[in-house]
Amino acid sequence: MPLTRWLAVVAVALATFALVTVESLPVGLLPAVAGSLDVSEGTAGLMVTVPGLVASVTAPLLPVAIRHLDRRVVLLGLVVLMVLANGLSAMAPNFAVLLASRFLVGVSIGGFWALAAGLAVRLVPERSVPRATSIVFGGATAANVLGVPAGTLIGDLADWRTAFVVVGALGLLILVALLALLPPMPASQAVRLRALPEQFRNPVVRTGVIATFLLVSGHFMAFTFISPTLRTVSGIDEAAVGPLLLGFGVAGIIGNFLAGAAAGRDIRTAVITISVLLTLVLATFPIVGRDPIGGTALLLLWGLAFGGVPVSVQTWILKAAPDATEAATALNTSVFNLAIALGALAGGLVADNVALSGVLAVGALLTLLTSLAVWRARGD
Repeated sequence: MPLTRWLAVVAVALATFALVTVESLPVGLLPAVAGSLDVSEGTAGLMVTVPGLVASVTAPLLPVAIRHLDRRVVLLGLVVLMVLANGLSAMAPNFAVLLASRFLVGVSIGGFWALAAGLAVRLVPERSVPRATSIVFGGATAANVLGVPAGTLIGDLADWRTAFVVVGALGLLILVALLALLPPMPASQAVRLRALPEQFRNPVVRTGVIATFLLVSGHFMAFTFISPTLRTVSGIDEAAVGPLLLGFGVAGIIGNFLAGAAAGRDIRTAVITISVLLTLVLATFPIVGRDPIGGTALLLLWGLAFGGVPVSVQTWILKAAPDATEAATALNTSVFNLAIALGALAGGLVADNVALSGVLAVGALLTLLTSLAVWRARGD
């Protein structure tokens, strides 16, 4: 097989990294954006909520809407949209314009993921599909654990607008790579919208999707406000938040590999273990994390646990629907993004009207419910 096909797989993985990084980028920039544009930190959390909601709708609808268009053309267009959206974010004169740019980000994320999930089948021989798929999903996994600390560090070194410029510039480089490496990919068949809700009839897929929603919403409810939490609860200096979030990312990558190995042996136990760890971290943070040492230790354990979420729930979904992997994956992707949006939204409401410790408590409740849902599942 030509080397260019594997390079195309790597280019798609880099695109997923950039897009998922853009989605979570504001998490580490909330205090700076809120202060610059004169909004509360809870309101600033809408920068995460809006693209998540839009992506959750775009993921199932865009494949139906584009019908027989060449997938290569659509993918390139979505990356261009992401680049333009980041440019608009960097120049936003007020919060309303910033939210409009985040709406465009949501379209690009949802649409790209809806198509990227099935690219490996068309780029490499059948025997190499699992490896190629893991590379594509690896870009998202790396972004989930490294995107926030990277954005925070850039914001600390320069400002929050520069962070959006840097990710937009990365998107331009990836666009060039995709232009050079992706072959034409005409639509093979029409996508049926009803294939997505049909997956809910599979009880194991249904449990996996529920686990995704509870784990991701619980995590993002609390993690969207991790910067102010570390500063106010743990007493950590603002300059140290970026490096600590980088440590969170490294721990997340380790957790990804550990969870992948565990999921291969016993997927239910792996998901339950992750949910229990997340629950313990979130529930005890207001007590154990009241000083810099305790807060740092819990943050690293948090990264270790959440790093295993994408690979574990995706493995659950693939095992549950071997004959409908694209539909089941699209459904899970839609729910994943919806959970990000609703988690960030609910966290903002709790942070503004109760306290930062409240987002930790509610997040812990949601992750605890994951353990109960998966424990009651009858098969894997």
